[in-house]
Amino acid sequence: MIGIVDYGMGNLFSVGKALERLDVPYFISEDVKELEKADGLLLPGVGSFRDAMTLLKRQELTGFIKKYAGSGKPLLGICLGMQLLYEESEENGTTEGLGLLKGRIIRIPRQTQEMKIPHMGWNKLRFVNNSPLLEGLVEEHVYFVHSYYVSEPDSGHVTATAEYGVEVPAIAGKDNIFGMQFHPEKSSDLGMKLLRNFTKLVQEREAVQ
Repeated sequence: MIGIVDYGMGNLFSVGKALERLDVPYFISEDVKELEKADGLLLPGVGSFRDAMTLLKRQELTGFIKKYAGSGKPLLGICLGMQLLYEESEENGTTEGLGLLKGRIIRIPRQTQEMKIPHMGWNKLRFVNNSPLLEGLVEEHVYFVHSYYVSEPDSGHVTATAEYGVEVPAIAGKDNIFGMQFHPEKSSDLGMKLLRNFTKLVQEREAVQ
């Protein structure tokens, strides 16, 4: 069973619908005792990094997410949820993140007058490191909506990148911790395949418990 963290800033409906299309059982909760029972955890997010961290702390979810990541169970951050996995963000002033992955969140630099921020649209992924999330997949386009991106990541933890004036880490991961900067639930076949591969990791771990 997959738990989706509800802290007030997630695209819960669309993520839930994507899991339903995959016929994967899930629940949505803000309650730590309920979320602890999940075999895999999704941390979605839209909006401001600072606001998200404020809400996570207010609901006493920051410590829980760190503990969950340390348990070895699969954890996936989506869009803002991926950014929250990192050390800090410059959005609306410096804000400390969960610190599960090395890197800093900064604003996408505008390279030309025509370049639009936020970055909204389809960009092709480039696979740069192996990951169980990429099993059986080929490089295709996925859908992004963001103004900030991960800078100075550990290169060994970047699974796929996309180009938007700068090289944007699009998929990242370390051990059981994963992040997707784009919206897999809105990214057609490739997005659904990525989510399916994540759910396989959850099911495999569940089977050996």
